[in-house]
Amino acid sequence: MAEMMEGKKVPQVTFHTRQGDQWVDVTSAELFDNKNVVLFSLPGAFTPTCSSTHLPRYNELACEFKALGIDSIICVSVNDTFVMNAWKADQECENVIVIPDGNGEFSEGMGMLVGKEDLGFGKRSWRYSMLVRNGVIEKMFVEPQEPGDPFKVSDADTMLRYLKPGWEPKASVTAFTKPGCPYCAKAKALLKEKGYVFEEIVLGRDASTISVRAITGKTSVPQIFIGGEYIGGSDDLEKYFAK
Repeated sequence: MAEMMEGKKVPQVTFHTRQGDQWVDVTSAELFDNKNVVLFSLPGAFTPTCSSTHLPRYNELACEFKALGIDSIICVSVNDTFVMNAWKADQECENVIVIPDGNGEFSEGMGMLVGKEDLGFGKRSWRYSMLVRNGVIEKMFVEPQEPGDPFKVSDADTMLRYLKPGWEPKASVTAFTKPGCPYCAKAKALLKEKGYVFEEIVLGRDASTISVRAITGKTSVPQIFIGGEYIGGSDDLEKYFAK
């Protein structure tokens, strides 16, 4: 199916979206014309693999895609706009445009509409990703026809390696911070300077000092982890990069 669609225009569909308190129709032309777009499609919002890995990783690596000339990252699912908007808010994925293919028209046009009646889902999209330049599909990564919900080739890392052969990801980073902390601001600025995208866990909103003490044995912030390694505070981070 991927080979059949590569080199062709994306399906011309009007998506019915809810933006704020207004209905806004968005067309394929608006999403794809005169743009370089990465799109990934998945079986459903709030489902396990989609929420734990597929969407978050594209959101995390959005800066890498932008540096390679990608104008936007789009996630499509056969869900209604209210579900997609709620999922986007829950995931805090501000770097990804979520598009509801509620009637399955886009997925059907792609040849990716499949029956998930055994799960009570009805018709849904098969999982895939694609690179679209000015409305024309250049490359598709379609998950193999296997039982269940395979997730082997439509991930963000695979797409990045297609765009830039030899690309390797930086280690994932988490920083415990709190509002108004000058040392936290210093550490975040250094991470950005070094080109690291990081998850920020804000004390008082996302976690408490109990969490920091349980994980690090300390209550001060920032507390930073890189690639599973505990680094420490802002001074420790400077020493880490000075090695």
